Amino acid sequence: MKKIKYFIGIGLSVTLLSLSCTKNFSELNTDPNTSEKVLAENLLARALVKTVENNMNRSRTITNELMQVTVNTLVETDRIFRYDIRRNIPEAPWNSWYAQLTNFKDIYKFAKENNADENNSKAYMAISLICQAWVSSIITDTFGDVPYSEANMGKEGIYAPKFDLQKDIYADIFAKLEEANTLLKTTTKNVNSISDPVYKGNVALWRKFGNSLYLRLLMRVSGKAEVASNAVAKIKEMVDQNPANYPLINSNDESAILKWTGVPPYNSPFANMQNSDWRYPKACSFFADKLDFSNDPCTSKWLTTYNGSYEGIPSGYTYGETPETRSYLQYLTTEPLLGNMLNYAEVQLLLAEAAIKGWVTAKTPKEYYEAGATARITLWGRSVGSYLSGTLIAWNDADAIQDKMEKIHWQKYLALFYTDMQVWIEYRRTGHPVLPKGPGLRNNGMMPNRLYYPVSLQATNVTNYNKALTIQGPDDLDSMSWWQKP
Repeated sequence: MKKIKYFIGIGLSVTLLSLSCTKNFSELNTDPNTSEKVLAENLLARALVKTVENNMNRSRTITNELMQVTVNTLVETDRIFRYDIRRNIPEAPWNSWYAQLTNFKDIYKFAKENNADENNSKAYMAISLICQAWVSSIITDTFGDVPYSEANMGKEGIYAPKFDLQKDIYADIFAKLEEANTLLKTTTKNVNSISDPVYKGNVALWRKFGNSLYLRLLMRVSGKAEVASNAVAKIKEMVDQNPANYPLINSNDESAILKWTGVPPYNSPFANMQNSDWRYPKACSFFADKLDFSNDPCTSKWLTTYNGSYEGIPSGYTYGETPETRSYLQYLTTEPLLGNMLNYAEVQLLLAEAAIKGWVTAKTPKEYYEAGATARITLWGRSVGSYLSGTLIAWNDADAIQDKMEKIHWQKYLALFYTDMQVWIEYRRTGHPVLPKGPGLRNNGMMPNRLYYPVSLQATNVTNYNKALTIQGPDDLDSMSWWQKP
């Protein structure tokens, strides 16, 4: 094992960076022949595991609370389900995402340098680009304008990186995904399966993940007037005009999921959580009741019963009037599917939305919608049965577009169960699914549009932090992302 200390240069102090990276992220395997060079394959598995672990933790503590999957009644203050978010909450996800972004960037660098096998080099470079795009999109969609072009450059002496505009970050993410698609189109050689806990080295499936991520992000900016026409044109090209050049995830088996095996190092971050700790958050009535009322096949997989039925408690209840405990989430601490990154159901539901807007015509909106719902259910090992003909679920071409959007995004809400910040981000984009608002909400009852920047930035990168605020707006929960603004 060779230790390499990384400075991620994102506004933390040099001392904190050094300690953090040494403790958590710096032990990298060298090749078995004691090469002086670090190989790309030695970084990939650890970076993927640490990123997915971080994503799952944020989904549990932030996304599930904001989006009414759970209600954490343990304490009466600083409750995220009330839109009451402490300023220190963002520190851990920010640091973790940027630390792994360093590793993903190094994979590209090492693959390019160690190019004795050109096909292998291209494959790792492409996988790196896809992972950089994936992590960077989560960061910018969580915070807005963030360090990007100068981030992770502590080794180059940049300890106070500038903040890039989200518009520019998205443009570069799209360029990275185009480059990755091109690289993987020209190589068919799989990479070391041991280095890849997601696809076991299958580069064709990595290509599909990259293009499916591209679709997700194109849909995200499709409502922004200044780029809408280009985004819609690219979606049409990918789906209708030239699908062979942009293959997408096409089955549950092709979904990007880091499936926890229980064999180290692939243990779920929740694996050692006691049942009592797991049950601090109670099931929310929005989540539990709608699953129950619609006879969703996944209900018993996800929820415990309360007096023989599935029943949650309301989110945003009046301060001091904690409801009686009812259903909980099932004990999913070792569930392999919680390592979801982007699955087939999400792809089909993205296409259902594109189809009802007339952007793609390869299939009808109903076909995409039903394929997405079916994929979501069967991924969890359940049978669809008569679910798709149920009153709350059945597709009706005569419905208003907003009613269709509600059905699509309810299914996506379920398909994205424990998928980083995606349900919250999509809600900010679409307003779906429609959430009830309780009387105990803070922040004027408005769903947060972002998280605060980490407090450490105000001490270590104050000049660039202040510049970002003059452009984006105050460092509060209400400032909108670029793609949210008219």
